[in-house]
Amino acid sequence: MGVTQAPPSPPSATARWQWSLAGVAALGLGVAAALAAYADAHPGDGASLLTLWFSGMLQLKAWFTSAALVLVVVQVLSALAMWGRLPGVRGGAPGWVALLHRWSGVVAFLLTLPVAFQCVWSLGFEDEPSRVLVHSVAGCLFYGAFAAKMLALRLPRLPSVVVPLLGATVATLLVVVWFTSALWFFTQPGLPRV
Repeated sequence: MGVTQAPPSPPSATARWQWSLAGVAALGLGVAAALAAYADAHPGDGASLLTLWFSGMLQLKAWFTSAALVLVVVQVLSALAMWGRLPGVRGGAPGWVALLHRWSGVVAFLLTLPVAFQCVWSLGFEDEPSRVLVHSVAGCLFYGAFAAKMLALRLPRLPSVVVPLLGATVATLLVVVWFTSALWFFTQPGLPRV
């Protein structure tokens, strides 16, 4: 008589969330790498593609990034309220806080799109000076972290710490992007601000 093998057991819950987490990480790194590779392969000519009511591309980028940063502060505060981590918020946040969180995130993300498009298309990926290298890397990682967070929101079995960590990463990267671009721009003498 032959030995009968037992049917394979279904993957454990731990294995499922580990695979989900690996997928989230792969998506984030893939998006960041694709943006960096495209921006590096496409040396920009510095031409302004979109200025709207601003006098130039740098003005649009600085103001849109600053507006997105203000909305990211709203994101962080509303997330802390939803998780009951704000002092003075007892019994959970009101229902409108979740709506505020979602829509401030949507608007912040939309504000970053023309900025990123101009960075990738008009300027390309630069590694000199170091401020610009940090800006380029942080910008690519921002979109990777954002994509990872959006996927993680839809995966129900991930550990509860994953989404807050990704949200904090997105916020931190936008702060780095702002410090290495908009703050630099606003502190340069002789440049028109609007």
